[in-house]
Amino acid sequence: MSIRLLIADDQALVRGALAALLDLEPDLEVVAEVGRGDEVLDAAKNSHPDVALLDVEMPGLDGIEAAAALRTAVPGVRVLMVTTFGRPGYLRRAMEAGAAGFVVKDTPATQLADAVRRVHQGLRVVDPSLAAETLVAGTSPLTGRESDVLRAARDGGTVADIAKELHLSEGTVRNHLSAAIGKTGARTRAEAARIALDNGWL
Repeated sequence: MSIRLLIADDQALVRGALAALLDLEPDLEVVAEVGRGDEVLDAAKNSHPDVALLDVEMPGLDGIEAAAALRTAVPGVRVLMVTTFGRPGYLRRAMEAGAAGFVVKDTPATQLADAVRRVHQGLRVVDPSLAAETLVAGTSPLTGRESDVLRAARDGGTVADIAKELHLSEGTVRNHLSAAIGKTGARTRAEAARIALDNGWL
């Protein structure tokens, strides 16, 4: 029996290359490919994969949110995150969302195929250098609300815009921004958002 795979990546070239490489393996079969995170759940329900390879950064839903949705709606699907961005916070968030593995895209094809097999067997597979970085970096210092406010601030909106988007008072938004700036050691909210993003906290 082949291991059935779903591949989700917004870059068509990367998605196609991953599918072609993994399809060469005699025991692996790509049964679905999607380019958006919000297409993952329907694709999984329709194609019944054993393992879903999810990119972290995708439109619609990011891969971590898609992993959490799969865990709730289709718990039999094992998730392997495959990303260009080896950010420590991403690994922690992915594991908390139910991912069984996390590898970077420049992993050699044979190792990626082996990672798929191990995840399918119920094992955890994590890029070793990223695991070490995650231990050193520690957990995100931001609260959930501070993360929400920084995420909204990334687009450059005013405090009033952020307050409206998140249904908060402007004073509350200012307090969360101030706390996030302090915790990240930044000087501005834009710098705080960049630091949080670089660490995979957003």
